[in-house]
Order: sequence, then C-alpha cells, then structure tokens
Amino acid sequence: MGDTLEFSDIYQEVKGSWNDGRLRFGRQSVVYKSSKTGKVDSIPAAELSQAQWRRVCLGQGIKLTTSTGHIYKYDGFRDTDFEKISEYFKAHYKVELSEKELCVKGWNWGTTKFSGPLLSFEVSDSPAFEIPLASVSQCATGKNEVTLEFHQNDEAEVSLMEVRFYVPPGDTATTEEGPEPVEVFRDSVLSKADVIQATGDAVCIFKELQCLTPRGRYDIRIYPSFLHLHGKTFDYKIPYSTVLRLFLLPHKDQRQMFFMISLDPPIKQGQTRYHFLILLFSKEEDLSLSLNMTEEEVEKRYGGKLSKNMSGSLYEMVGRVMKALVNRKITVPGNFLGHSGTQCITCSYKASSGLLYPLERGFVYIHKPPVHLRFEEVSCVNFARGTTTTRSFDFEIETKQGTQFTFSSIEREEYGKLFDFVTAKKLSIKNRGFKEKKGIKGKDDMLEDSDEDQHDAYLERMKEEGKIREEANDSDDSDGESDESFNPGEEEDDIAEEYDSKASASDSSAEEGDSDREKKKRPAKKAKVVKERKPRKKKPKDSGAPKRPMSAYFLWLNASRESIKAEHPGISITEISKRAGEMWRELGKEQKVEWDGKAEEAKKDYEVAMREYRESGGGSSAPSKKERKKKGGKRDEKNKKGTSGGGRERERERERTTGNDSFKSREFISSEESSSESDRGKGKRKRKGSDEEEVASTPPSSDSGSD
Repeated sequence: MGDTLEFSDIYQEVKGSWNDGRLRFGRQSVVYKSSKTGKVDSIPAAELSQAQWRRVCLGQGIKLTTSTGHIYKYDGFRDTDFEKISEYFKAHYKVELSEKELCVKGWNWGTTKFSGPLLSFEVSDSPAFEIPLASVSQCATGKNEVTLEFHQNDEAEVSLMEVRFYVPPGDTATTEEGPEPVEVFRDSVLSKADVIQATGDAVCIFKELQCLTPRGRYDIRIYPSFLHLHGKTFDYKIPYSTVLRLFLLPHKDQRQMFFMISLDPPIKQGQTRYHFLILLFSKEEDLSLSLNMTEEEVEKRYGGKLSKNMSGSLYEMVGRVMKALVNRKITVPGNFLGHSGTQCITCSYKASSGLLYPLERGFVYIHKPPVHLRFEEVSCVNFARGTTTTRSFDFEIETKQGTQFTFSSIEREEYGKLFDFVTAKKLSIKNRGFKEKKGIKGKDDMLEDSDEDQHDAYLERMKEEGKIREEANDSDDSDGESDESFNPGEEEDDIAEEYDSKASASDSSAEEGDSDREKKKRPAKKAKVVKERKPRKKKPKDSGAPKRPMSAYFLWLNASRESIKAEHPGISITEISKRAGEMWRELGKEQKVEWDGKAEEAKKDYEVAMREYRESGGGSSAPSKKERKKKGGKRDEKNKKGTSGGGRERERERERTTGNDSFKSREFISSEESSSESDRGKGKRKRKGSDEEEVASTPPSSDSGSD
C-alpha cells in the first residue's frame, strides 16, 4: 500500500450546497481541497479519534471526529473503497473505520444529542439527521418549542429556512431546582451556533476608511470573531470563518495600496452580492494603534503576532491585524513587471477600466467588478487582436467550467511580458500553434498594423473567380472561329425555313438538338474580378538641378541647432526638433522678419539658377503643366470645330456606302426561288429626285410554292 490515498469528485456539504473537491489521506494529515473556492482543510493525523462509514445520498460517506471536537463529513465514495480505506486507517492512523447505519423509519419523535458542533436527532439509538450548528443564524424559544433559523446560501437550489423542536416540560421538582428544558436546549445551540452578537468592546477601530466595494466610507470595528463595517447607510458583520484570502496590491501610480478580502459566502446589499471587500489606502497615511487588551491577553491570544501598541502605515496596520485574527497569509504580487515597470497591467473588463495583477498562483482584476482566477481553474488563455485598434490587444481567459473572461484594451508593449509570464506558468495558450507556424521574428509581430500575415478569404475567392473567367474567355475565343456569324442582310439558301414545304420533321429535330447544344455552350455568368492597382512610377530626380530653397524656419534652425545642443547636452534629434518648434513659436514677428527676408532672397536665387540650368540644356525640356493645359485646350477647340462642320458630310457618306437595306423576315418567303431573290433586295425601289426612300415588298403568291 502506498503512502497516500487520493480520491477525486468527493463532496462536502456547505450550508445546503454540495461542493466537489479532492481528498487525500496522508501519513501526516488528511487534506481536502475544494474545487470551487480552492480552500484547503487540513486535519492532523494525530488528532483523529473516530471514523465512521455510512450510506448517504451520494453513495458512501466518511465522518471524521477529532480530539478537539471538530467533525468533518465527506461523501461520494464507492462501496469498493471501504476495504482500502479501512486498511489504511489501521496501518497509519491506528483508528478503526466502523460502519454506522442511519435510521430511515421517518419517525419525528426521538432524542437530541449535542456532540461537538453537531446536533444529532436519533431514533432508536440510530441517527436520523444531523444539523451543523455553525449553520444556525438564530435560536428562538416559545413555551415548549425551540426554533432554529439557518444561514441562507444563494447557490443552493433548495434552502432550509428553519426547524422547530417540541421540548416536553420536565417534572415540577426538576424545574424548581434548575432551568427549564427549553432554555437548556437553547443555550446548548447558542454555544456552538454562528450567531453574531456584538457583545463587549472591539479589539480596535479603524475610522473613515475608503471602501471601493461596497462603495463608501466605513468604520471598521475588529472583534475577536467577526469584522463589523459601520457606514452611514449600511452595516455589515463578516465572520472570520467566511474569509478565504487576503490580498495587498500596489496601485499603478505607486502612491496607493489596495487591500482586498475574498469572502465566501458573500455579503449582501439587497439583491447585490459582494464577493470581495476592497479598501484603498494612501501610502503616506500613518497611524498609531493601541489594542483594547492587556499585553498578557495579546500575547496569550495572538502569540506574538500583535502587540498592544503599534505604529506605521495605515495599510500595514490593517493588514497585520487582519492576518493575526483571520489566521491567513496575505498574498502580494510576485516577480512580474510590466512594460512600465509596475506589477500590474492597465486594461478594461466589461466596459470599465481597471488593473490586472498576474500573481504567482492566479490573476486578480481590480476593481469593477473584482475578479480572482486561480491557475487551477484556468483551462486556456488566448491573445486576440483589439477590436477597435491595432495598438492594443485582448487577453482572454477561459475556465474549465466554460466561462470566458476578456480583458481588453491592453497596450501592445505589454504583450511580450505577459506572454513570457503565461509561458513560465505553463498555462495552455490557445493560439500558440498559429503564432509558431508564422515564424515571426519578434513577439510583437502578431499585433502589427499590416494585414498581410492573415488569411484573406475574400481575396482568395476573387483570385479563383478571376482564373475561371480567364479560362472561359480562352474557350470562347477558340470556339468563336467555328461559330457562324449572324448577318441580318444575308440569308442562306440551303436552310429549310419555317413555311418551306420541303422542310422535314428531321430538320426540326436537328434544330432542337442544335438549340440544346447552344444552351450548353453558353458560359455561366462570372463574378467581377477586382483589378489590382499598379503602383505609380516616380520620375527620377535630376541630380544636376539646383536645390530648392529652404523656408525661414529651416534657415533659423540650421543657425540655432548648435546653441540648442550646447544648452541641452545629450539631447536626441527628436527632442531637438520639439525644442526648436517651441522656440520658433516664441519668437516675435520682428525677429522672424530677418529670416523671412533671407528665405525670399534664397527663392529668387533658386529661380535664376533654374532658368540658367534649363537654358543650358539641363533637365527635361518638356513643357510645364500650364503650357500642356493651354495646348490641350487649343486642340479640343479645333476638334470641336472640325466635327461641327464635317459631321453632316460624314453621315451622308455612311448612308451611300452602307445603303438602307432593311432586314426582311423569313415569314414572307414561300419558296427557295423567291427566298434567294428576296435576299438580294428585289423588293427595293428608289425614286429619283426625292430624298425619301420607300421599301415595298411583293407578297409571295400561293401558287408559286405549290406543285
């Protein structure tokens, strides 16, 4: 048998809801870790005094009792696990795992027994049900009744509100000597119940602390068993047993500190639930604190973690007191440093800006709404492009339950640091394969402005359609040589027409076949191809031409550059330009007149030099743009005049050459002889001396076409 036994999918009942987790039996301790909250319960092996194996609603369960009076119950085991666990308990814990049957008779009359933090209702010496007294929020009594009210759990589908017990009155002699049985029952419940009563003085008080969630300023009163937030509108009492974790995180401005308290179950304000309590402190604010206890009591209760008189920064005092009373460690940022040198990243979550802290075991987002994601519950992460601009990116975290958290608007410079951090923590990156296939040079290349590295489906489709169109055009050109052209003025004699008596049925069938072939030959409609624009060719510069003159500002800058460098040693080129621009704007008009005059002189010298350069044959002798426009306008005027005068003569020449042959329908042809003659234009007559032309067609006689 090994040193440890581990079981997954083991459930623990917490205020009416089942939380799953992992249970491990070790030689030194029994450890249970909740999958939902990550809370760890550790039971030292030396404190185990009793173990019971019972049949419960989720299969088989184990009930462990310690020598200190604590009871732990875990469900979800199988029947075959009994022998393995029993042998392990005997070998390592020296405790026998006994089987215990529960009463399922359904009787409501029995006896109650208080064993540690449990109230057991037994029928015939067999437990029917057990009530954890830590879930009791209030206990009220009547004449012979005791009513137990319970804390509500928002995540439980069905909640138990209250249970009433009828306590029969005792004998008269007994009641005269001692208290009533109802009062004894109530006192036994309240001794172990989680009933918050602000009795006695607070250990210490922190006044007017700025709270981000819930928003406002609150006085925090520290009691031995709970924390009391007192505000102008709302009051909250937070038991230390509901505190899961403590965080102390620096603000990005390095002048403030966040102190975050994780709560389960959360505090309520109407329908709003606050899973985190976030306080904001200034680093410059100091405090001298004196505890409302004697030095002996402080030493006995907190074992050197606190002292009666303390002084220091306000956030340090609050953290020190909370750490001692809650008995939990304070989580601070690890070795992560962002691009700006801080331990957090500025981003947005659900349309509100905040700070994301990569910690050693998870991510924390502050502050609206606060988010804490442990690495254990993270399935994968993803680096995505920003939706609005390429200067930022989105960081997506997907949990094992399928929930996705998107932190957007992260500066592109933070990508390298965050990617290295996620890789070092061995988190699964969703788009890692795509990044490696591209073979990028740097880590920021994924976020470049150009879209050339991404697959453009639209461009690929346009290219495919362009290839199809080119192939179709080639096939049309090859088929066009054998196709017969359609000329309205020319008819073929050997074709049997519709009203031809010699036309046979086979001809009609042949025509149908030809028409079918023509339909098949018709190419389908092609999509338009997007033509790529060719880059414009720039004209080469003439190296022999005179240089263009500088403006007044650049003449002044060349004269003042050395003086600026002398005043600011080690200044960069960009800083020189910025400083020079500011100095030029501060110059008055009188000082700028001198440089404007120099710029005018330089311009005149340039014009003279350019004129001499062109006269000597240098540069291009092509006319300027203005001259080209003038010449082009003259040509257009000549073309207009030519077209207006000679337009009528050209139209008359076209009429003479082409004639005015009208197309004759084949419906008027009755025989082969008449059709051949009519095709040559027999029905046309021209009248001399008249500009109008009349076209007369002689209808074919019915006798000529019949034998």
